[in-house]
Amino acid sequence: MICDNHPVALNPKLCTGATGRLAGFPGDAHMRVLIAEDDQVLADGLMRSLRNAGCTVDQVGTGSEADAALALHEFDVVILDLGLPKMHGLEVLRKLRARGSSVPVLILTAADSIEQRVKGLDLGADDYMAKPFSLQELEARVRALTRRGLGTASTVIKHGPLTFDVSGRVASIDNQMVDLSAREIRLLEVLLQRAGRLVSKDQLVEHMCSWGEEVSHNAIEVYIHRLRKKIELGPIRIATVRGLGYCLEKIAA
Repeated sequence: MICDNHPVALNPKLCTGATGRLAGFPGDAHMRVLIAEDDQVLADGLMRSLRNAGCTVDQVGTGSEADAALALHEFDVVILDLGLPKMHGLEVLRKLRARGSSVPVLILTAADSIEQRVKGLDLGADDYMAKPFSLQELEARVRALTRRGLGTASTVIKHGPLTFDVSGRVASIDNQMVDLSAREIRLLEVLLQRAGRLVSKDQLVEHMCSWGEEVSHNAIEVYIHRLRKKIELGPIRIATVRGLGYCLEKIAA
């Protein structure tokens, strides 16, 4: 059960989520969250909240499903219940860190399970919340974990004259706001987080879509074309590396 003005609860199966818009989160479409929770009412509430905040959300209801999802897909944050069936949450966490993943993990525990919280933190969890919890506090903790994962405490990403406020979901060039669609915002955020590095079409699709959603490579090309027309007005560009992907670059003066 969740305490707050947002009454929610969750329970899972392998569910897929659409992307929405969550005010105040450091990642709209770019931010992909995995919820591993076997209380479907709680899980449904968390998914609704995070999707409204602009996250791409996937959900599983067992530890074995969580382990498989984490081995196959990239996520920006994991919300992990410890009392999962088929594989305990602590074992999911142990295997995740053994694979070398540094994805931020927020564990959910029963209010009296101090020992499990300690074990979770020792195994590499980044934060924990005891049930029942405030939904607003969980959202704030997820925002903080996302910023930590980006290596910054700031909610603003800058690249030359291009500035992106990940909290307000607003992009500007030389302090002039750029009108972008939701898909264009998602693309821009992924490119900004990897500015100067190659980003493949598969990586863009991975960060923009939940299970069950489909965005083709052709669609990515269309979104990139539209984004270019809006942001390549100054010393920045989205370079195409044929057959490999894209790179957000600064153009030398």
